[in-house]
Amino acid sequence: MKTFVIKTLGCKTNQVESALIAELLINNGYKEVKNISEADYYILNSCSVTHIADGKNMSYLKHAKRENPNVKVVLTGCMAQLLKDSLKDNNLIDFIIGNYEKNDIVKILENGEKNNVSDIFSHDEFRYQKLHQTQRTRASVKIQDGCNNRCSYCTIPFARGKNRSNSVENILEQINLFAKEGYFETVLTGIHIGQWGEDFSEKKNLKYLLEKIEKSNINRYRLGSLNPLELDKNFIDFLSRSEKFCPHFHLSLQSVCDKTLKAMNRHYSVSQINELIEYINQKFDKAFIGSDIIAGFPGETVEDFEITYNNLKNINLSRIHVFPYSRRKGTVADKMSEQVPIEEKKRRVSLIQQISDDKLNKFLTDNLNRENEVIIEKNRDKKTGLLKGVTKNYITVLIDDSDNLRDTIQKVKIQNNLPDENGRLKAKII
Repeated sequence: MKTFVIKTLGCKTNQVESALIAELLINNGYKEVKNISEADYYILNSCSVTHIADGKNMSYLKHAKRENPNVKVVLTGCMAQLLKDSLKDNNLIDFIIGNYEKNDIVKILENGEKNNVSDIFSHDEFRYQKLHQTQRTRASVKIQDGCNNRCSYCTIPFARGKNRSNSVENILEQINLFAKEGYFETVLTGIHIGQWGEDFSEKKNLKYLLEKIEKSNINRYRLGSLNPLELDKNFIDFLSRSEKFCPHFHLSLQSVCDKTLKAMNRHYSVSQINELIEYINQKFDKAFIGSDIIAGFPGETVEDFEITYNNLKNINLSRIHVFPYSRRKGTVADKMSEQVPIEEKKRRVSLIQQISDDKLNKFLTDNLNRENEVIIEKNRDKKTGLLKGVTKNYITVLIDDSDNLRDTIQKVKIQNNLPDENGRLKAKII
């Protein structure tokens, strides 16, 4: 029996696709093992959103060959798609599999052909394959792939292609299958889920899909990252009335300075961001609102950064995922003058991270002594040995209770104590 190890880097979409790859291999007689030394194949499902991600990918490939010189290395994911030409003669890699070809992994390994990467823009159809199991407590459902935007800093459209939407029927089939398998929650994921349905001959939108999911068998659902333009008041009103929607938003803001947003080719303004976040906070009681922010975009002056910094301090967010701008070959931003020095980017990241820490602490404090609904995870927390779960509004809680509560939905009360260093709170079953 042939064996494999799979390593996943990057986004939730990659995580879903890795689970699918593993299931396809197992269903075709392969066995998943934990140690590279025991594996015939080492599969790296790569991320390539930054140059740091590319460096991590190569480090993992080198480590695999050191651990087991005989292992066959399979590179797939965004790095494989973007750098297929420069990697084709790399001695570390035995198979290169593009993002569209992931479903064909069994046939590719059997045929033994190294290069299996097609022109990602030549594909118009979403590739659907049912997934029965995932090792995660929350089962993610991939509802679309690709992106039609052309943000000036981003290579993802070139790695994932044009927007391609999964059908309503397939999505509901997958969600109901997960519910039947005992999952309580699903996360709707993709590369740009706000574009779901735009490629149909009869155009649909994400709200239309969610109206269908409201009638599914799943207990609750959560949304992946959204562009601010994809949430209007009508959509938020709908979500606020839902009994299944988890009040957890992740907004892909990238900046809160109008000049920088324009240079990024992001088609919204700071005033629109403010109005949106204010309305979400009006309609939901203690919704978690996270965001992405890029620090040190080319041409972002000290004054521009101060605008973003001050706006972030005043916006009622729950947490900020901040990262330094990373130059990516082939993007508009890579050719821009006035690239910000690395040390200055680090300084800006540090300042925004402090804002994020303060906001998260306030959000957690505001949730103390409140009741919430939690899915208790299958495995106990490794560090504390306590039960672990996530509230509907995305707070990780630790619970001192018995094993028979694992993999159940429970009502809890968040206790009045400070969070640990990972932003987790204690809770008790009620």
